[in-house]
This record gives sequence, structure tokens and C-alpha cells, in this order.
Amino acid sequence: MIFIVDASVAVRWFIEEELHPNANTILEKLIDEPSKFAVPELFAFEVYSVLHRIHPDALSAFCNGVIPILQSGILRQPMTDSLAKGALRFIKLGLTGYDACYAALADEVGGLWLTFDKKAHEKIAHEQVSCCIEKGLPPFEQPY
Repeated sequence: MIFIVDASVAVRWFIEEELHPNANTILEKLIDEPSKFAVPELFAFEVYSVLHRIHPDALSAFCNGVIPILQSGILRQPMTDSLAKGALRFIKLGLTGYDACYAALADEVGGLWLTFDKKAHEKIAHEQVSCCIEKGLPPFEQPY
């Protein structure tokens, strides 16, 4: 199983007021086994943008925290025709274009999108490609 990391998870790694044990667990798992994780290419841009709105030293946090993760072996999926077509299906289910890309990537690779966005997850819960991690994490070691 490939786990798709949402920007909402990554931001919690760098903002003290937003720290969450489930986000930290994902970071630990990602560091240990980066090949089990993926992000759409927009992830880096989203995290960079959010950090600049809320982090006192956003550039340093991004360069020292996010860039090493992106270079660790995690799959960084560019926008492709296939991903765009897959995202359209999730847009029609009510997701934003950004969120639809995460869901479509999860669908395309047979993975699971890990997000703190409860509303987005609820819109597509029946598709079984997302997990709202506010209260719990999926079992990382078990095949799906």
C-alpha cells in the first residue's frame, strides 16, 4: 500500500500549535520507509505557501524539513493526463481541484490519501481512497 501524504499533514510537522501525534507517526514512517509514500507534485507548492503564511522562518523550515523528505525516495507524481482525468471524477464528487489530485493519485496507485481534511474525506469516503487521520491512522503494516 502506498500512502499519499496531504499538505495538511506536513504542515503539522512544523507548526508547534498544530502538532498532532498522528502527523508525527506518519513522518516517522515516511523517514523509515519513504518508498511506501507518495505526493502529487503540488504538495511541495502547497506546503511552501502555507508555511509562508504561518511559520516565522518558512524558508528554513521548507528547505531543511520538506526538501529532504522530497528527496528521500518518496514518489513525487507530476500532473499527467491520467491523473487529471482521475481528478475530474473526484471534482465531480465535490472536492477542490487540489484535493482531487491527492484522491486521484491514491486511486491511481491503489493507495490511501492521509489527510486532516474531514470534509473532503467525507465527500469521498465511499470511494475508499482516503483516511481522515484526526482520530486514527490506518494500519501501515497490513496489506489492503
